[in-house]
This record gives sequence, C-alpha cells and structure tokens, in this order.
Amino acid sequence: MKLRFEDMYSEKADPFIFEDEGRLYIYVTGHLGVKAFSGDDLFGLFEDEGIVFSMENRVEFWAPSVIRLGDTYYMYVSCNPLDEFEEYMLVAEAKSPLGPFTFKKQLYDRFSIDSHAVQNENGLFLFYAENNDEGERIGTRVFVDRLLSPDTPANLCRELIVPTIDEEIFKYKEGETRQWHTIEGPFYFKEGDYHYLMYSGGCYQNDTYHIGYAVAKTTESDLTNITFEKITGKDGVFNPVLFQTETEEGVGHHSVIKWKGEYYAIYHGRDRKEGAERIARICRLLVKDGTITAEEI
Repeated sequence: MKLRFEDMYSEKADPFIFEDEGRLYIYVTGHLGVKAFSGDDLFGLFEDEGIVFSMENRVEFWAPSVIRLGDTYYMYVSCNPLDEFEEYMLVAEAKSPLGPFTFKKQLYDRFSIDSHAVQNENGLFLFYAENNDEGERIGTRVFVDRLLSPDTPANLCRELIVPTIDEEIFKYKEGETRQWHTIEGPFYFKEGDYHYLMYSGGCYQNDTYHIGYAVAKTTESDLTNITFEKITGKDGVFNPVLFQTETEEGVGHHSVIKWKGEYYAIYHGRDRKEGAERIARICRLLVKDGTITAEEI
C-alpha cells in the first residue's frame, strides 16, 4: 500500500519515519538535500515540508535518520562533495524536527551510509553500513558503533551482518572471482527480550533486492556486545521479509514504527512500469518470538 503524500509520484527513497509529540515525520533521500513530510495519521495525508537540511557544495544526501535527545533533534546522513563520490556520515542538529538542521560534524573519514541512531538505558548507538573487502563475499555490511556524544563516535565499530547468499550480490560481473555484495539500510528495534536488526540486501535496481532481518534473544543492553543471528540467508536460504510482487519492484530500504500497538514497515518500491520512481509504501509487520513476517494492508 502506498502512503499518501501531497505529491504522490515524486521520488521518496529510503523513507525514515519518526514520531514526535503525536506528529509523524518522514525524511527521504534527496540530491540537493533531505526532504521532509509530516502528518497526524499514519494512513492520512503527509504534507510536503520541503528541504530541511542541505549543505553548500554537497549533493546526494542519502538515507537520513533522526533522533530526539532532550530538546535537540539530531539528523544522521551521508552526502558527497561536488564531483566526488565519498558518502561520509555526518550529523546535523536542530531545535525542531523540521529544522532547519545545521551541520555539526563529520563522523567518519571513510564510506559510511544508512544510519539509525538508537538510545537505550546503556547509552547511544549508531547502526550504519560500510565496506569490507575481506573474505569470499566482499561488500557493504552492517556495523554498530557506540556514540560517546551525539557527534562523537567511539570508533570501535563492530560488524554485525555479513553477506551469505547470492541474492545479496550488488551487480554480478562476469569473470570476477569475488562478487561485490551489499547489506545496508539497518533498522534496529527491541520487543521483549528480542532484539531485531532489519536491513536491505542486494541492489535496488535488481530483481533480488529485498528486506531481511537478524535477531538476538538477550537481556544485554550494550548493543555493541550483541551477536545477531541472521535469519534471511541462514544456511543459504533466501527467505526475505519483503520482496518484489506482481505490482511492485525495487522493494527495500525501510524504517519501522509501532503505531497504535502494531508494527509497520515504511519502505520504498517502484510500480512495475518503465521509469517509475521509488515511492514510500507501508505494510504491517507481525513480530513475535524472534520472527518477523510482513502482511499487506
């Protein structure tokens, strides 16, 4: 099901949903900056709030996420200098969820994308994706780092989810001895004693692009100490939570919200027609005893 927006057919890739004081905000990837939408009802109309974060001489603002800490809102997002491909993670701050957000600090000096900042009783953590060219299945993988403050990473990054199946190959290249894989777009949440870490696998332009998950049952609250069991791709079995259907393709990169007691995934996908844009869609997630399944609405 497509979410309702004032401009239904403009691209809304990598949608991140955030609830604050009863209002819902969705932030999306943008070439010139991060665009935001807001609404009062998950199934109502989301208003276009325009670009809420941009930087001079920077482009390709990928996969923003927002967290509120006290009276300040922090946005984690990567972007490129003009005419370069770098995508380094940075943090910006504001006094409103609609900004304008102002640049505060670059977090890493290496390729780092797809943030999700999480706070619990043990502190502040950042889930994100970066590259690893070691091993047979090289590629982009999901990591976690502790944040000593909103703009200071401990830089003790721990790899959590690695590629295990061919469906996670980004683009197959004939003759290559090692294919590049992509595990990205992490989103973490906890339900009871279960910790869930969802992600996107593969390339958004390919038929195998999908959303999968890993899980851990533990009372541990230091998220850098948790070992997650990857369910999608376990023992080589391709069993994604979300995948292409007869009507939509390019299904991936999502965020999760618990709304009126039920879990929902907000993800992007394309209609099955030439030239279709990635737009924000929604499905219900059934979360129980360490398992996640998706249900159409």
